[in-house]
Amino acid sequence: MTEFGFKLSQSNRIDLDETDNSVFKKVAIIVPDIKLCFNCGSCSASCTSTHFKRVSFRSAILLLNRGHNKEAISMLKSCMLCGKCILVCPRGIDTRNIIINILKAEEEMK
Repeated sequence: MTEFGFKLSQSNRIDLDETDNSVFKKVAIIVPDIKLCFNCGSCSASCTSTHFKRVSFRSAILLLNRGHNKEAISMLKSCMLCGKCILVCPRGIDTRNIIINILKAEEEMK
């Protein structure tokens, strides 16, 4: 039989009932606007920091909601907090305030 080079890979399924999205939930209580984000990517497209480090507000929110807190926090620590993302957000979300509160919540949970 001829092999075609296809293999079964490990599942990337995320069980949202089993994840630790406590940082996301804690920030959502303080800043409910975090739930308004529909991940359009406008913030990530306008970000100056992405030229130097891997920074993406959209990705960080998704990672936090999926329980990948360490990866999201390390990404947000590279943010310069310039505020460009606030200007382009179609929902008018104060992304800088959310980032600051995420970093505070992570420090408090240590």
